[in-house]
Amino acid sequence: MAEGALNLASSPPALSANLRISPTRFSPLRRTPPLTSLSVAGKPLFCSHLHRRNSVLSTNSSRSQFRTKSSMAEKVTGKSKAEVKVYDSEEELAVALAKYTADLSEKFCKERDAFTVVVSGGSLIKSLRKLVEPPYIDSIDWSKWHVFWVDERVVPKDHPDSNYLLAYDGFLSKIPIPAGHVYAINDALSAEGAADDYETCLRHLVKSKILDISKESGVPKFDVMLLGMGPDGHVASLFPGHPLVYEKEKWVTFIKDSPKPPPNRITFTFPVINSSANIALAIVGAGKADVVHKSLGDDKSSDLLPVQMVSPEGELVWFLDKDAASKL
Repeated sequence: MAEGALNLASSPPALSANLRISPTRFSPLRRTPPLTSLSVAGKPLFCSHLHRRNSVLSTNSSRSQFRTKSSMAEKVTGKSKAEVKVYDSEEELAVALAKYTADLSEKFCKERDAFTVVVSGGSLIKSLRKLVEPPYIDSIDWSKWHVFWVDERVVPKDHPDSNYLLAYDGFLSKIPIPAGHVYAINDALSAEGAADDYETCLRHLVKSKILDISKESGVPKFDVMLLGMGPDGHVASLFPGHPLVYEKEKWVTFIKDSPKPPPNRITFTFPVINSSANIALAIVGAGKADVVHKSLGDDKSSDLLPVQMVSPEGELVWFLDKDAASKL
């Protein structure tokens, strides 16, 4: 696989100097879901589907059903203005993340009649749990959601390592998203084949106007990416020091030597991640405090972690609990 070389001079710097935080007030799971076949330019396209039965964040909105205590800071980095929010608990973070997502859903459903959402695996799915509770379970127009994965392990969908299974059990099985609006990988393919198939699927959705296209980069522009971060600073399946961090030609690529098992995965590349209209990084736990400090604190290192390379065309919000932010 040919891999392009990113110009690191254009990569965003670490969010470091002078950060100040100031107080502010379907049916049961089908273990092997059916494959829905599409045809693009005469080539069969397989994207697996499911199953069954959001404007600017404003903590003072009269629509909000909740109050959370948080601290906020803003930093400008690269092309993004990053907002950092710190919550007293993961519970309060989950409440705020639900409102953020619901507000964006409302905005894009009105503007585009669709809402394209990318999720990761890990603890992020647990932090989305408030979306399947009142008031959001009833107020969100789920019929206009289209759900994608920023990365996926190339394992069967009923495998414990599957990000699809994690999202299905924790979130997707509890909301009425149409079956054809959930885009899982074709796990019958190799890692390389699954990545190519997923990119073909994205290209079809761009042509059909479900996905926006970035005028800056010419790659898909998702409405929001809801991402977590690993304790080593990886996002998606883009790991520190791995050549795929610098891939700039492909939209979706594959990895067969992941430092974290399982080894075979597919992942969005940084050109796609950073073309997003909005990105939320939801990070909880003291085990990630060192990386949060490196990314947002006073660390002057020139070696950027993958999470420090997240710099969307639109807005970036860091959602941290107090443990994750404990070293800031």
